[in-house]
Amino acid sequence: MKFPVETTHKIAVFRALQLGDMLCAVPAFRALRRQYPHAEITLLGLPWAASFTTRFADYIDKFIHFPGYHGLPEQPFDQLLWDEFAERMQLEKFDLVLQMQGSGGIVNDMLEGLCAGPVAGFHSEGSYRDSGLFIEYPNSISEIERHLLMLANLGIQPQGTALEFPLQETEAANLHNIKSPFPGGPYVCVHPGSRGAWRQWPTSHFACLADQCAGMGYTIFVTGTKEEAAITAEVIDLMEFPAVDLTGKTGLGEMGQLIKNAELLISNCTGVSHIAAAMETPSIVISMDGEPERWGPLNKDLHKTIDWTKTQDFTSVLSLLDDLQSPSA
Repeated sequence: MKFPVETTHKIAVFRALQLGDMLCAVPAFRALRRQYPHAEITLLGLPWAASFTTRFADYIDKFIHFPGYHGLPEQPFDQLLWDEFAERMQLEKFDLVLQMQGSGGIVNDMLEGLCAGPVAGFHSEGSYRDSGLFIEYPNSISEIERHLLMLANLGIQPQGTALEFPLQETEAANLHNIKSPFPGGPYVCVHPGSRGAWRQWPTSHFACLADQCAGMGYTIFVTGTKEEAAITAEVIDLMEFPAVDLTGKTGLGEMGQLIKNAELLISNCTGVSHIAAAMETPSIVISMDGEPERWGPLNKDLHKTIDWTKTQDFTSVLSLLDDLQSPSA
């Protein structure tokens, strides 16, 4: 154990990324908590991740907004915010700072420059460290397993690879109210949006799969954020069967509840696909970024991930619905 439990009281985790990235790190958070049950674990993340910290309160105690840095694309750099953040980091005096953001090309220097505590994580060409606290950034493996390997280098044992997505009773009640005007019974959730147009499968393909499910007797719920309204509207317009448009009507928790009870999720490789993995809801996931081995769910029997960058065969995707039984069967 490179950081003994007896002397490791404050741990910072740097991972300032979006929903899918954060959900893939949950097994690492679980292992960290199991190893350090009494330590204060702080997430350094994007503003939205304050709610993630609340949802995963069993694993994370505290949230600090990371304001962005030169070369990191998620947020514009603001010198004043950075100075305030750097000052706070030095006052925190962490016993361990985990770099769980990436290969280390920018962030290793950044984190060490904060002088907030010893840094451990990934390194790669141009950012190598010889402290024994870093491992080579592993390529071509699951994002889940990548972080467990990094923790194992520190002597922190994995506690399984299963994803989680805790739900609150209020979120179940909210979803009930949202769904109450619409038909009950078995349903399929279609989520055609994604962060970045290049990661979005054609709307006509989503519409065709949705129609196939509707023809079998399933209610179709089309979901997305308000910003994805044009995409979801296009899918619904292209469909021959009617669909229920829940665009912009569900928060993250309501979305989790909706996916939990769905017979199937059809989506791009984005945050909702990891929620389906956590809920063990069958899914068809279209990978448009060429990294299905990194981001696709580990349970390949329950979740079918299609690498659209290599095989653009819609008929084979459509055939995946052969395993879906009609509600009346």
